Amino acid sequence: MKIFSKLSPLLFLCIFLLNCTEAEKKIKSTSSDKKQKIALVTNKGTMILELYNETPLHRDNFINLVNNKAYDSVLFHRVIQNFMIQAGDPESKNAQTKDTLGEGDVPYRVKAEFVPSLFHKKGVLAAARDDNPERASSGMQFYIAQGKIYNDSLLSIAETRINGWLAAYEIKKDNKNSYLLDSLQQAMDNGNKTHYALFKDSIAAWAEHTENFTKYKIPATQREVYKTLGGVPHLDQNYTVFGEVVEGLEIIDSIAATPTGTFDRPVEDVRIISIRLID
Repeated sequence: MKIFSKLSPLLFLCIFLLNCTEAEKKIKSTSSDKKQKIALVTNKGTMILELYNETPLHRDNFINLVNNKAYDSVLFHRVIQNFMIQAGDPESKNAQTKDTLGEGDVPYRVKAEFVPSLFHKKGVLAAARDDNPERASSGMQFYIAQGKIYNDSLLSIAETRINGWLAAYEIKKDNKNSYLLDSLQQAMDNGNKTHYALFKDSIAAWAEHTENFTKYKIPATQREVYKTLGGVPHLDQNYTVFGEVVEGLEIIDSIAATPTGTFDRPVEDVRIISIRLID
C-alpha cells in the first residue's frame, strides 16, 4: 500500500492495466494448457485419468484432495454394472463388511460446472451429489461412468429423462410451481404409481409450455459416441463431468463386474490404493 501511494495516478493505471492483461493471458492459456494426468491405482489395476481444464473448480478441488492423499485406501463403495462405479466416501477407509457407506464427505460442495461439450461417455470422471437445488457437487465423492451402447430409440428416451430433470430444476426455482415436485415426492414415498405418473406428466406439460425452459437435445456427435463407445447419457447436464480415463478402460469393466450386496456395495472390497499426479 505504501509503494502504490508514491506512484502517479497515470503510472498506477498503467500497472493496473498491465496486470489485468497478464491475468487475461493466464486465463486464456489455462484452457489450452495440457491436461493434468492422474494415476488411480486400485487392487484391480491402474487407470490413467486426465482432468478437464473446462471445469477448473472441480479440477483444482480434485488435485488438492489428491495432493493431500485424501483418497488413499477409500473403497469403491457403490458399483452398478452397465452404469457406473462410485468412490470417495472417507468413512470407507476402515469400513467393516456390513457397514453402510455413501454418506461420508468433506464439509463443502463444489459449484456445478455444466459444459455442453463434456458428456457421460464411457470412462468419464464425474462428481456425485445429493439432491441440493443448486446441483452442486460433493466435495469428495466421484464416479466413473461405464454405461452401455445406445441406439437412437434409447437415446431419445434418455433425452426425455434429461429434460424431465431440467424441468424439475426450473420448477424448484419458482416457488409457485413447487407443489408439483412435492406431490411427485409424496406419490413416490407412498408407492402410488398412478399419482406419480400423473405428476410426471404435469411436469412434462409445464416444460412444453413455459417460456423459461428450452428442451435439451443430445448433439449428433455425442449420439455417435453413445452408439459406439457407450456411456450414461441420461446424466448429461445434471451432474458435473470433469475428467476421463485415457488408459485402463478395462479396469472399469473389471470393477463393475464385481459381485455386490446391499446398497450395491461390492462383496469383496475394491480399494483405491493411491491416487497421484503424473507430471
